[in-house]
Amino acid sequence: MREEAILLATLELLAEVGYDRMTMDAVAARAHASKATIYRRWPGKPELVVSAVKRYAASPTAAPAESGDLRQDLLAVLLAMRSSLTGQDADLILGLMIAMRRDAELAAAVRSQVVTDKGEAFGAVITRAVARGELPATVDTALFVEISSAMLFSRLFVTGETLDDAFIHHLLDAVLLPLLNHQSSLR
Repeated sequence: MREEAILLATLELLAEVGYDRMTMDAVAARAHASKATIYRRWPGKPELVVSAVKRYAASPTAAPAESGDLRQDLLAVLLAMRSSLTGQDADLILGLMIAMRRDAELAAAVRSQVVTDKGEAFGAVITRAVARGELPATVDTALFVEISSAMLFSRLFVTGETLDDAFIHHLLDAVLLPLLNHQSSLR
């Protein structure tokens, strides 16, 4: 219960004042907790923010059950990522990204804990496709994950265009599968 209050206070303050102006004192006051309680659980502000974002603002994208079909499995991950992204507070996410540019410790914590989730979901799908012989083991999974995530993020937070089923299918068929097919042809 105390942890929940601290994490919610962290998100509220992030949205209100941004990462740079958020202090551990303000979090403690908002959550009606002592700073000692906070520091027993989180060594610093970056870890606290990452915990709050992971708990309330970003649902990890899990690898889907294997369908036996690369396209269907990739579609399932993209739809789960879309659901996660559209459920997030845009101001909070954009503020966090700005703070990551200024604070290397925060950036490292976010990348190691939050960004990795997306890579693991796509990675599992690609690993299964490699095992089935649909893709070569040399597929550049990191590039694929970066392009996939960037396209969704850009559409939602930068261009403001809809992230509907038609776009997801177009992204998959016109960009992502051709990318994987091109990599397959380079064997």
